[in-house]
Amino acid sequence: MSCTGLYTGSFDPLTNGHLDVIQAAALLCDRLVVAIGVHPSKTPLLTASTRQSVIEEVCAAPLKTAGCALDVVTFDGLAVEVARRLGATIMIRGLRDGADLDDEMRMVGMNRTLAPEVQTVFVPASLANRAISATLVRQIAGMGGDLAAFVPPQAAAAIARLHKA
Repeated sequence: MSCTGLYTGSFDPLTNGHLDVIQAAALLCDRLVVAIGVHPSKTPLLTASTRQSVIEEVCAAPLKTAGCALDVVTFDGLAVEVARRLGATIMIRGLRDGADLDDEMRMVGMNRTLAPEVQTVFVPASLANRAISATLVRQIAGMGGDLAAFVPPQAAAAIARLHKA
């Protein structure tokens, strides 16, 4: 039986914590769709197309090696609607701590009501990456800090290009 997983987020920027989740999801799915949420009310650090390029560049080869196809898309609606449209049967969600679990469980309840055929699978971040959040990475970047411990080199380079412009 084939399995398509959907992993949604802003990925602004892609962090090492996101990579933990993506690598774990590759072991669970035949196809993983990383869906970048684009919301007009938010002003991202990186454009959606830059985030998409970084994710593809960083993740394509490792997922192929794991036997998992990768698609990277953008969306602006409900995640469960994207899951249905793309044929995803599971939604992948990363967990860093108990606070994440509380938030995610509320979302699971709503998503199950809207799309009971789509299950949610929680993937814990590794100990090394549990403290990383894209929000904190954006703050560090804004103050000129070193991002090497928090993001893949391709994401750090994309952010560095913003500061040179």
